[in-house]
Amino acid sequence: MLGCKYPIISGTMARISNPEFVAAASNAGACAVLASANYKTPDALRDAIKKTRTLTNQPFAVNINLFPALMPQDKLEDYVDATLAEGVKIIETSGHKAPEDLVPKFKNSGAIWIHKCAGVRYAKKGASLGADIVTVVGYENGGATGVLDIGTMVMTPSVVDALDVPVIAGGGITDGRGVAAILALGAEGVIMGTRMMATKECPIHDNLKQAFIQAVETDTVLALRSVGNTHRIWNNKAAQNLLELESQKAPLFTLIQAASGEKAQKMYNEGDLDIGIVSCGQGVGLVKDIPTVKELLDRIMTETEEVISRFNSRFS
Repeated sequence: MLGCKYPIISGTMARISNPEFVAAASNAGACAVLASANYKTPDALRDAIKKTRTLTNQPFAVNINLFPALMPQDKLEDYVDATLAEGVKIIETSGHKAPEDLVPKFKNSGAIWIHKCAGVRYAKKGASLGADIVTVVGYENGGATGVLDIGTMVMTPSVVDALDVPVIAGGGITDGRGVAAILALGAEGVIMGTRMMATKECPIHDNLKQAFIQAVETDTVLALRSVGNTHRIWNNKAAQNLLELESQKAPLFTLIQAASGEKAQKMYNEGDLDIGIVSCGQGVGLVKDIPTVKELLDRIMTETEEVISRFNSRFS
């Protein structure tokens, strides 16, 4: 349906999923997703789409973010219009609820609509509105985890069983073993974010990539649960500060400031590992090297085929 070589989606990452990184992932065989939240105006998004097209002739998607803290919700239609006007045929939505008012635009344009969520009832809602594909992520996921705390191993087959449309699943997937497991659970594809960050093309400072190599599976924490926006993040000093503010019942504005994307950008640019918040899944504990995106995806799919072949021979 998506036209990509591999059943892998390179997940949307704020301040990271830019034209160069999206093009690298799509050229390597994934379907990468450009983050509209990176752009302050619809025209800026249009420019980013145009730039991406100069770097790849492979399919890529654009994410329309439905979280009010990340994008002005009164401008969503303008961002969708800009995306469709540039001929993008794959749109991903993610956020607190399915964008019922935007569905006619998706359908009238002939775009493939992927809705990303973190629970069976949300997946069923998206599918009932006409989502062509539903992406679901489990508790291990980096970034927004939802509020249900259901792991990927249970979340994936629960959603697959509940829907009649293809499912993409993720949360903690970093290698071919994980991809094979997700496919075995009935999903048609896998979404990966944290593992994609530890690649040569990812636009973050090498200090953070090296830190990911040294990390273990316990080096993440859950934040912003108190305001109904639970996120899994890397456990650095900025994360501990955010958790302390939450424990003190700090006002929402203070929490948003502490989790500021500007601070994350400074960390990505300058390499100060304690200044910003970075979304990070539990799969960071399985990251052991920094390959190119192509090297990573080729290796993952080779591993996937080896795992499947091994099981076929064992149980044939």
